Amino acid sequence: MNILIVSLYFWPENFPINDLAKSLLEKGHAIDVLTGKPNYPDGVIFPGYSSLGCKSEIWQGLNIYRLPLAARGNNSGIKLALNYLSFVVSGLLFAPWVLRNRHYDAIFVYAPSPIFQSIPASFLGWLKNCPVALWVQDLWPESAHATGYVNSPWMLKLLEYLVKFVYRHTDLLLIQSKAFLPPVAKLAPEKPIVYYPNSVEAAFYNPPAVSLPDIPGLSDGFSVLFAGNVGSGQAVEVIVGAAEILLDCPDIHFVVLGKGSRWDWMHEQVEQLGLINLHLEGRYPVETMPGLMRQASALLVTLADQPIFAVTVPNKVQAYMATGRPILACLNGEGARLVSEASAGLAIPAGDAVALADAVLKLYRMSAKEREIMGQNGRTYYREHFDHDRLVEELIDHLHRLTLSFGKSR
Repeated sequence: MNILIVSLYFWPENFPINDLAKSLLEKGHAIDVLTGKPNYPDGVIFPGYSSLGCKSEIWQGLNIYRLPLAARGNNSGIKLALNYLSFVVSGLLFAPWVLRNRHYDAIFVYAPSPIFQSIPASFLGWLKNCPVALWVQDLWPESAHATGYVNSPWMLKLLEYLVKFVYRHTDLLLIQSKAFLPPVAKLAPEKPIVYYPNSVEAAFYNPPAVSLPDIPGLSDGFSVLFAGNVGSGQAVEVIVGAAEILLDCPDIHFVVLGKGSRWDWMHEQVEQLGLINLHLEGRYPVETMPGLMRQASALLVTLADQPIFAVTVPNKVQAYMATGRPILACLNGEGARLVSEASAGLAIPAGDAVALADAVLKLYRMSAKEREIMGQNGRTYYREHFDHDRLVEELIDHLHRLTLSFGKSR
């Protein structure tokens, strides 16, 4: 099949769509990618790129077409909104010209926030007479409200109407969490909806032999590693709270690998509270992460205590399971359910620092064998439910059947 992937985020930004695109190409499909200029997560355009103008390049055999884009900035709601809007406008104005000689059997939209990046994809689907599949990673408008960027009731209602418009102009909705089904079906009552979870690249299951940096606290005593975005949605206050409670346990260390809008606040707390057991080490190359995760005694995932996050499964849950270390899931709902169902770790209520500290102590006091069993349970669950190659084949099947049904309906 000739497939166009539409995504606001793509290499050299680190998102799961990168590996999915490569795998589709490796399985013999022709893949083009329509995206913007890379600027995530720091909010500035990467060196070698300009926010203006269109650009095409080839990466590992993939044809990438980049559109003009306003950078998202750092913790600015206005700049973030302009970032989202600029991709939609650029997609409508420039994508038809950039892709004027390209034919596609299907368009596949990878849709973490914002979901509105699907609007130019639907326009392209209409122009090129091909179906559009939308992979829903976040619920809107709930996500905009939960992160604090939109609180006005009338704005939330407007966003809801826009989401209905987006769903109505797609041909297949794929959802990353089973708990997404009721809210998505409510806004798209006549559209086919299919559960299609996230996975991670094979390197998390079988880490490559790469040189690993020496991370303070990671190999010292009992280490609890948090990896990923350090933002408001991750409720990192709970990590600070648990570290403060366990300050008198010198063998226990919290290590944070990643950055985001709340990183500076965490750094201030470390200094003010004297948290010598909380190590903020910033970001490291993605190829080192599987090996670094393997060095940790336990892996921590957190989300804020918000209804929207209770139905979301953070992609790091799959990564942690594949890595084979016990998981501390400080969140509510679907993500916690998966960890408990897999017997891959301990689930703690979102935002409860005392409960998190107690769970860390519980893991710490377990035998190494008990923790190893938890980790292996996670790997087994990953292979049965989130194996990357199997999910790629499922996606190909979904898109193939979509093209057949689309052709019959024309």
